[in-house]
Amino acid sequence: MMSNKVSRRTFLSYTLMGTGGFMASAMLMPMIRFAIDPVLASAGGSDMIPTPQKEADLSEVPVRVDYTIKDRQDAWYTSDESNTAWVYKEGDKVIALSPVCKHLGCTVNWEGDEHKNEFFCPCHAGRYKKNGDNIPGTPPLGPLDEFEVEIIDGFVYLGATIPNTLV
Repeated sequence: MMSNKVSRRTFLSYTLMGTGGFMASAMLMPMIRFAIDPVLASAGGSDMIPTPQKEADLSEVPVRVDYTIKDRQDAWYTSDESNTAWVYKEGDKVIALSPVCKHLGCTVNWEGDEHKNEFFCPCHAGRYKKNGDNIPGTPPLGPLDEFEVEIIDGFVYLGATIPNTLV
C-alpha cells in the first residue's frame, strides 16, 4: 500500500513551481493585454470634428479656424487637442487646408505685408498659392495637405488630412 505523505522535498518543489508560475503570469498578462488591447477597443463614432465656423460666414478669403478634438485617446491617456485649419469657399465647395508647412512643419499664415493672396511660412520664407500649391523656388517641396470637410447643420466639420486634391 502507498503512503499519501508528501515529502519535504516534493512540497518545496511544488511551492517553488507555483510561485514561479504566478510570477511569470504576472509579467506576461500586461504584455498580452497590450498586444490585444487594440482589438478589444470599441470603434468610435464619427471621425468628423465640429468647428465653430458657420458655412454662411465663409467667403473666398481663407479664415483661420481653431477647433478642439475632445477626449483624444493617446495610448492610455485621454486629453483635448487644439488644432487649426485655413477654411474658405470656392464656389459652392468648402475647402480646408492644413496650416502645417511641408518644409519643416512650421505654421503658415494667410497674407503678410509682402505676400498678397498667398500663404506664407515665416520660418524659412515658404510660400503657397491659395489652393495650397507650393510656389516653385521657395523651400516647401509639396502642397499643403487638405482636410476632409462636411457641412452639418450649417457648421463646418473637419476630418482627417488627405493629400491635396486641388493642385
